[in-house]
Amino acid sequence: MASTDLTYMSGQETNISEEDKVSHDYKQLILSLPREIGFLTQYVHFFHEFWCPSTIIQSVNSFQNHFQAKNSDVVVASMPKSGTTWLSALTYSIVNRQRFPSFENNHPLLKFNPHELMPHFELNLYGDRDEFHQIDLSNMIEPRLFVTHIPFPSLAKSVKESNCKIIYVCRNPFDTFVSYWKFANKIRLAKSLDTLPLEECFERFCNGVCPFGPFWDNMLGYLKESIDRPHKVLFLKYEDLKEDVNFQVKRIAEFLGVPFTQEEENNRVIENIIKLCSFDNMKDLEVNKSGNVGGNIDKEFFFRKGEIGYSVNYLSPSMIAKLSQVIQEKLSGSNRTFNMDP
Repeated sequence: MASTDLTYMSGQETNISEEDKVSHDYKQLILSLPREIGFLTQYVHFFHEFWCPSTIIQSVNSFQNHFQAKNSDVVVASMPKSGTTWLSALTYSIVNRQRFPSFENNHPLLKFNPHELMPHFELNLYGDRDEFHQIDLSNMIEPRLFVTHIPFPSLAKSVKESNCKIIYVCRNPFDTFVSYWKFANKIRLAKSLDTLPLEECFERFCNGVCPFGPFWDNMLGYLKESIDRPHKVLFLKYEDLKEDVNFQVKRIAEFLGVPFTQEEENNRVIENIIKLCSFDNMKDLEVNKSGNVGGNIDKEFFFRKGEIGYSVNYLSPSMIAKLSQVIQEKLSGSNRTFNMDP
């Protein structure tokens, strides 16, 4: 009897499914990576040269190994809380303005959150999946539209090597940090978790420890590509988008190869897109007031203030001086600066 049991157990061990093996290897991978305290997750791990939340390491890996980009694809990229939702809405409306010429009643943005219309590589498409689950993207209408926070060097090879377009939006690091800190604490409160002290999170951010960071590496990777391959990557500043959204919407359309015609400008198509995607309008839509998206995050959490410079209300002069020095050192030679006058 004992011999039979041993034979059975031996056979069971040699017939472990490949999915179980991946799960085991995934756990072992996480244990082998450097880690720090996280914002939304217990830990972030240094994976493929950026700090990755532990819950999405497997989906990032699956995306890198399996996603096949098409030359017509469009990707919106950013650090979290840098204007991603707004840019996604604008991009969707610009690309699909022929399909949805009316900006009243039947427009998808009136019925869906932008993150439902433009899925995240790491959160929606490959979230909660492993390498043995293939993603069916064949039914997506082209051009396919995606979103990501993954740094450029860590994107899937097909994205980097294809002619797909990437629009990157960068926000000043002071507002980015405070916005993400507030965002994380809203989610933590909703899950009955302790909130994160501002000072502790600030120190981590200054040390480069933040989801999809360091901030400067994420930004500089896309900035470099926008300089080397301007046809591939369009680099936008959130502050410039706020200052002259009309001009920036035209830039986006031209970059994507779908410039506005004179007739469209005369018919106020640009103004209608801007109005539809405005922060106040999106925030007031019923579809964005309830429900959740992308990892069970309440839709309303994506719309807080969207203001420029409000972080001075949270950061002390010494904190501003410290982060200013860090950013100046990290961005030295990049010709990229951020104004942070109180």
